[in-house]
Amino acid sequence: MTLLPAPPDTGIRFRRVDLEGKPEIEASLENVVETTRSTTLGKGNAKIQTVEHVLSALAGAGVDNAIVELDANEPPIADGSAREFARLVANAGLVQQPAVREVLKLTEPVKLEVGDSLMTAFPHDGFRLTCTSSDKAGRFTQHYSLEVTPESWVKELSEARTFCFFEEIEFLFKNGLIKGGSLENAVIIRDDAVLTNEPLRYPEEFVRHKMLDIVGDLALLGRPLMAHVVAIRPGHAANCELARALVASIRKPLVAAQTFSPPPDKAPARAERTGETDNPVKDGATLDIIQLMKILPQRHPFLMVDRVTKIEGNHIVGVKNVSIGEPYFEGHFPGHPIMPGVLQLEAMAQVAGILMMRQAENTGKLAYFMSAESVKWRKPVRPGDVLVIEIEVLKMRGKIGRAKGQCKVDGDVVSEAEVTFMLIDR
Repeated sequence: MTLLPAPPDTGIRFRRVDLEGKPEIEASLENVVETTRSTTLGKGNAKIQTVEHVLSALAGAGVDNAIVELDANEPPIADGSAREFARLVANAGLVQQPAVREVLKLTEPVKLEVGDSLMTAFPHDGFRLTCTSSDKAGRFTQHYSLEVTPESWVKELSEARTFCFFEEIEFLFKNGLIKGGSLENAVIIRDDAVLTNEPLRYPEEFVRHKMLDIVGDLALLGRPLMAHVVAIRPGHAANCELARALVASIRKPLVAAQTFSPPPDKAPARAERTGETDNPVKDGATLDIIQLMKILPQRHPFLMVDRVTKIEGNHIVGVKNVSIGEPYFEGHFPGHPIMPGVLQLEAMAQVAGILMMRQAENTGKLAYFMSAESVKWRKPVRPGDVLVIEIEVLKMRGKIGRAKGQCKVDGDVVSEAEVTFMLIDR
């Protein structure tokens, strides 16, 4: 990895020098494609995983413009903290640039819940973090609060290392994660023991690493934040959703003003029309049929989902109310109406396609059903049933997605499959 200076208004950009054309990915919320265990940015066929530590180092030092060159899809893990990145920045030094620095100053409280995470932000004349972390069983609960400045970030947060619980390791390895993980770059918690090749660097090293991650994920705002962020059991998905909520909160006065103003001469930029703050597909959201009809191109009788009840990470749950008024019941079968299994597959593909619309670059695209594997129909679905469609996206590479789905009625699995679909322009 090489850090390069950049002119004003460049922002932070990741450049893949190992790929043809050396594609660049801006460090922005619009380019977030994955938040499981780390934050991944993607644009086109290029991806950068685990960007939060590098972004935290740059944001912590007050760097607004830089190019991060990489010859792989992930920055070096170093020791699992941001210490080495902070040293790179300090050794290079900083230069003040002749440009006005835009700051995102919060004017009203913002609160959201994402899974087990509770994130709140309050107006504040600076940037303060207050965080509480623990596992699901409440073990190793830690609390810390810090007024974040370039000096305090280096001293109090930069050296906090990545940590995980022992029981998580098997899952991470099976899913292709932490391939380079060891006690050289992570702290392992097993029962009540802490496994590490050196003493803990801070009394509250676990919660401080969570705060390090928050600084990195909030750097995706593209400008410094003035707010007091209070986080309880944060994670990358919650951090990014908080960033989106902060942008939405700041835009509210602008939207209100535009409501009572003449229309602008020019159409707003795409980022304002379809930016992540206006995108209803986000963690913690529920979607009604009106919202779904704005997202999906299908219409009756081929719209196979009536509402979305849950969006969380790579998981989404949709609901289809199966009515006797569905036209296919006239011939499938007269006197013995059963919902065709292929339409249950279509429902899985539609719900999976909805989840892909959380990425701003996919807004307005169509999800084409390409293939289905491991298909099983277990029980018939009849009029009056409420079909619950549960989807987990397994992989998204470019515009090709793969998802595992189950349809349930009253808690019983009635069908399941792995579906592949492609996103294309309308």
